[in-house]
Order: sequence, then structure tokens, then C-alpha cells
Amino acid sequence: MTEFPPLPGRPEPDNRETFRQCLAHLLRLLGPDADPAGHQRTEIRKALARRQPLPEEFFVPLIEAAVHDPDPSFNRQFVEPALRAFGRRRVQSALLDRLRTGTNPERAGVARAWYWTGLPKAAQDRAPDVVAAWNEAALREFVGNDDLDVRRCLIPGLWLYAPAHSPELRPLVDRAVAIARAHPDDYIRHRVDHQVHG
Repeated sequence: MTEFPPLPGRPEPDNRETFRQCLAHLLRLLGPDADPAGHQRTEIRKALARRQPLPEEFFVPLIEAAVHDPDPSFNRQFVEPALRAFGRRRVQSALLDRLRTGTNPERAGVARAWYWTGLPKAAQDRAPDVVAAWNEAALREFVGNDDLDVRRCLIPGLWLYAPAHSPELRPLVDRAVAIARAHPDDYIRHRVDHQVHG
């Protein structure tokens, strides 16, 4: 079994203030269900678990918190409630839209959040068309965007087995592999050689 190194820390300071604002927004929405004096993440996680179903007003704040969370492990706390309340298609579609239109820090955050949308759910909740659109958009973003954090966050999810792609996408896969193999970043070079086979 191949062991991958953990995703490196972000190469430039992340905007923790934006994330703090996301947490504060969720705490306001949760009202008395969450103790504002407690640990924010813990209070939000517990309150979200108790409060089902979630009303519509929670959708955007959960997506924002997942995208801006600086910790690629803890952002799951926002993705999972969004999946349960609003469905995989809607969550994945929102992340895909942000990948296409967001800033580079947002694109990196979106890639980290997308990982958790693949968690097992009911078959009827699958959205293969959205996943296919994401795979193409992520591939194009990796090739066309030289931001280190974006590339580091995208590469674990890239499907780099060229024969599995449509003929029109295979040159893009080859380009992504070439970029990754020649990249000065150790993490990116280490990941690519384990992802070029089916």
C-alpha cells in the first residue's frame, strides 16, 4: 500500500479572518443551539448534528466555511452536514462553480472540500455528470494555473490515467503529467507517479 505524504502547509498565509467570519455566521444561525463561549468548531459540529433538517439559509454558510477552512481534515465538519441536508449534487455543483470562478485560495479550498463529497451516500444521490465536469475542470485548472497551493490541492484528486479519458482530454492529461513530473515541488512530483496508472 502506497503511503502519501500529508498535504503540505499553505505556501502563503491563509486568510484566517475570513474563516473566523464563516464560523461566526454559522454560530449566529444556530442561535441558542450552540454555546458561543465554547470551542467554536465543537459547538458548531454538535449543534449541526442535533439540528436536522437544516433550513435553506445554512447552505451558503456551510459551503463558505468548508472552502475557507485552513485545515484540510476539519473542513469535513462542514461538508458532511451540507451533504446530508442538501444532497451531493447541489454541494458538488456549488464547489464546481467556485473552482471555475473563485480566487486561487478559494480554488485550493474547494479542492480540499471536494474530497469529502465522495463519501458513500445513497446511489440515487450520485451525480456522475457533475463529477465528470469537475474532473475536466480540475484537470484544466491544474494545467492552466501555476499557483502552488492550487496545484498541490488538486493533484490528489486528478485522474491521470490517460486511456480512461475521452480522446479530446488525453492531451490535457499528458500535459498535466508532464507538468507534475517536472514540478519543483516534492509533494507534486511524489503524487504524480502513483496516479498515472489505472
